[in-house]
Amino acid sequence: MKFATISHTALAVALGLAWNTQACAEETGEDAGEDRAIVVTGTSLEETLPQELSRYGNDVVTVSEKQIKDSGAVDVVKALESVPGLYIRARNGPFTYVDVSLQGSRTQDVLWTMDGIRLNNRLYGGTSPNDTLPASMIERIEVLRGGESLFYGTQASAGVINVVTRGFTDDFNGQVNASVDSWGGTTVDGYLRGAAAKHRFVAYASHNRSEGYTPYSAYQPSLTDRHLGYDLWSAGLKYQYDLAPDLALNAQYQHTEANLDNLSPTRIRESRNDRNEEIASVRLDYTGSDAVQFFLKGYFHDWKTAYVQIRNSLPDLQPQVIYPAGTFWGYRDWGGSAVVKLHLHPGLEYLLGYDFQNFSGRDDVLLIAPTSEQVHAGIFQVRTTDEISSKGRLAAGLRYNRTDGAKKTIWNVSGRYDFADPLYVEANGGTSFVLPDASQLYGNDPCCEIGNPNLSPEQSLNLNLSAGGIFPAGAVTLGWKATYFNRRITNMIDYDYDNPAYPNGTYANLDGKVRSQGGEFELTAQMAGGWSINASYTYARVREKASSTQLDRNPRQYAKGTFAYAPEDLPFGANLSLNWIGDVWSTASGFGRRNYGNYALVDAGAYLYVDGAARRNRFGVNVENLFNREYATRGYQSAVTDQGALDGSNSRFLYFSRGVPRTLRMSYGLSF
Repeated sequence: MKFATISHTALAVALGLAWNTQACAEETGEDAGEDRAIVVTGTSLEETLPQELSRYGNDVVTVSEKQIKDSGAVDVVKALESVPGLYIRARNGPFTYVDVSLQGSRTQDVLWTMDGIRLNNRLYGGTSPNDTLPASMIERIEVLRGGESLFYGTQASAGVINVVTRGFTDDFNGQVNASVDSWGGTTVDGYLRGAAAKHRFVAYASHNRSEGYTPYSAYQPSLTDRHLGYDLWSAGLKYQYDLAPDLALNAQYQHTEANLDNLSPTRIRESRNDRNEEIASVRLDYTGSDAVQFFLKGYFHDWKTAYVQIRNSLPDLQPQVIYPAGTFWGYRDWGGSAVVKLHLHPGLEYLLGYDFQNFSGRDDVLLIAPTSEQVHAGIFQVRTTDEISSKGRLAAGLRYNRTDGAKKTIWNVSGRYDFADPLYVEANGGTSFVLPDASQLYGNDPCCEIGNPNLSPEQSLNLNLSAGGIFPAGAVTLGWKATYFNRRITNMIDYDYDNPAYPNGTYANLDGKVRSQGGEFELTAQMAGGWSINASYTYARVREKASSTQLDRNPRQYAKGTFAYAPEDLPFGANLSLNWIGDVWSTASGFGRRNYGNYALVDAGAYLYVDGAARRNRFGVNVENLFNREYATRGYQSAVTDQGALDGSNSRFLYFSRGVPRTLRMSYGLSF
């Protein structure tokens, strides 16, 4: 590919500059370690929005760059596994589709963004953007837990996952990293960043490749491609220019190409999604006055896939082209937003915003007619300032959302009160919404469920209540947090197989309500000498009204914990993490409902800086799934056996998608 040449060149240049810069640093005695770069933290309204929301009672968890690196993450899903309250499982390892449950949600109830740019696939709400998000480009991840539709719109009804890419610095620095794993997977990535006068830039690139592992617990002899692999290239550029001391122009662009296997357990000779993704934005930020601040932003997201599927005929296993190479499915999403913050008098400040989205897409594989949608939204929030109280803060807001076929107004109220370091309380409540996706509205493939253009948006009523604090206990600093969450969904969209006009099914809004309620408890301990413990437990009861059955693919209990040693005065460290999943169910055709939970996964990692306190040369070792536990990621499924297809009996076999087997990953990173 042409892009591969560009990315190879970028990485080669980065590696060359790294060695040159390291040599200069050694000659001049400069400390060029990876932890020494002075990062310019964002000051724009958009960049600081999640942290500002946390000051007003919204529940925000931040995953740091160090946590991501210490976990050995290749993609964003692995980087998120430590987040309390978040159940996330990749179907078959890195860069595959995922199941997500955030405090009892479904996958489609969580909005994914990158630097504030919407990434969700509006063709299929349950299709996450994980397969084009390498971990190497991430500076941090912000997870907002609870309803967040006020500022983020549709699909933020249970929360938001915001991936923040490499930030600007005032000095010149960068990294080059490489890793290899026991399944033959390789990763090479690098970035450069710096400043000259009023200009700042960040450039990054990465290549991830693996032949993968056998993705199914059982399969038929007709499956001849038995490893699910990936080959992904990504490169990005960010630029900032100071038009004035408090007025900045920001621009960014990212291009990704990926070849991603997409198998099934029968008859596949070749099946692959070839992704081509462009993400771009331009933003103007003004932060020069306490009375008035604003940002204006335009974005563009183009996501195209060329699909190919070649099956094996039965019984002679000759190639049959089902979807020729280049069969298209994809979408384009572009729009703009503006927010202004006004502090016109003591005690209160006001945020006013406008959000516009224009979506279009089609699917020639599972047949969705070409469709387009425009969304206009007005946003208003009023909140108190420290002039009223330095310990307590309140916020209330409204969002009016208008699409081509629906109008929706939602509200949000939140607040926080800090009694002292050992105790704070916070709350976030309001309504959120999820618009029907294109497949639910306009799907027209005779093989499958037919879309229903008369669907109404889902609406949910959300409440999160938390208490927590930090306090010393001898040589240990303890942190704790207890959370109660309750979410009631009306007009929930689900399959409808009872309508005789649609023998393969359609979609409908459910008459009853679905409720997700439960609690979380989090505990942290920072000890002398660099020792730390982080642990959490989540209980989520997710059921339809008057039902005693937990919804499928939604765990009722899960817990996770990390024990780490990271001394600041020593050049090495290690970590051990545990992830336990309780009961979680799925329904397989012909086999009924089955539990695929009740398992625990253990990961381990260690690192060493061979140059000591300089911390420029880092060697890392990580073992994922240390005890090689075989586990299901998306539940049990069934498919027709080869013999059943030949004799017309349609006999079926049971299988599940396998999680990552034990994997050893070794890495090296050079900082400069």
